[in-house]
Amino acid sequence: MSGTNGTSGTVTATRAEVCAVACAEAFRGDGEIVAAAVAGFVPMLGSRLARSTFEPDLLTTDGGPSLSAEAVPLGAAAAEVEGWLPFRDHLWLVLNGRRHVIMGPSQIDPYGNTNISCIGDWERPKRQLLGVRGGPGNTLLNTTSYWVPKHSPRVFTGKVDFVSGVGHDNGAHEIRVVVTNLAVLDFATPDKRMRLRSVHPGVTVDEVVQNTGFELAVPGDVPETRLPTAEELRIMRDVLDPKGLREREVPS
Repeated sequence: MSGTNGTSGTVTATRAEVCAVACAEAFRGDGEIVAAAVAGFVPMLGSRLARSTFEPDLLTTDGGPSLSAEAVPLGAAAAEVEGWLPFRDHLWLVLNGRRHVIMGPSQIDPYGNTNISCIGDWERPKRQLLGVRGGPGNTLLNTTSYWVPKHSPRVFTGKVDFVSGVGHDNGAHEIRVVVTNLAVLDFATPDKRMRLRSVHPGVTVDEVVQNTGFELAVPGDVPETRLPTAEELRIMRDVLDPKGLREREVPS
């Protein structure tokens, strides 16, 4: 096991593929709800991988209003549509907690509060970002996870400049996991503070700690993030992402 690749027996996976499997695992046990992976290629691949393997009831879309009968390759339209999901119906699902969304934070704090609105003081920000968009509704009403393609203290900060999505200390429904290019983090602590769940193959605990701008809860024994199975690699490489778009977000 070396560099950014993970190897176990005859299975060799890139870091991007390890991250995609970690995003897929975020949906394990969700059943028949909408998977809304809006933060990039890797979480989108993860949601479709979960649908193709251990979560067959998961509802995935073509990136638009069509619920796809099968998990759609990245960048492709749904060949067979099993349902229509216009915006008004999508909002009903949000309001009734029938969605698990993976978003991408510009900043995230120890309790899962996130910022996608601005950097700096609200009255005179240094940089204007997206605005709160769906952050408040997602985090208050739906299961939410996050994808961070570059784990750094600029993203993992002790206090966010503006709360766009609420964390566990502000009444979040459930912030399940944060998957990054280095590790998987969760909030399985008594006070719902961020915890290091696993490190990706080739990454050390110290590397994650040094790239986090606050004190993480670190168990005594931190396991490695699981590798994809040979079948999961086949599905990712040959079916869902033959163009290798995942490698653009997490280069090996």
